[in-house]
Amino acid sequence: MWQEFKSFAFKGNAFDLAIGVIIGAAFSRIVDGIVNLLIMPIIGAATGGLNFDNYFLPLSSNVTATNLVEAQKQGAVLGYGAFITIVVNFLIVAFVLFQLVKVANRMKKAEPPPVPVLSKTEELLAEIRDAIKAKG
Repeated sequence: MWQEFKSFAFKGNAFDLAIGVIIGAAFSRIVDGIVNLLIMPIIGAATGGLNFDNYFLPLSSNVTATNLVEAQKQGAVLGYGAFITIVVNFLIVAFVLFQLVKVANRMKKAEPPPVPVLSKTEELLAEIRDAIKAKG
């Protein structure tokens, strides 16, 4: 059983997948930082200093708070501002991944196909074929 587990865990696909998940989590934190610390403040400044994270719609008459964290403590709220931030985050990740796939596909196309190496028999047959074509 240990051998089966070892062969599964360290098999190329499972190991590569684990590394991909770890790198994806780290990449997600970078994108979160870009969105929350760089992009959303710029959007907020362009809209008069508004913080999207505090945009919410109270779903209960008990909610009187002016920020999302306190409003959630008071009752049910629809936090659409935080959702806007998540959507921007997703769009950035999707765009970056699209660009990476585009570059990877371009690199695949740039490699010329390998020139087939003919065996001695194939070379002789090609010479015979060319000689027959030249006579006819």
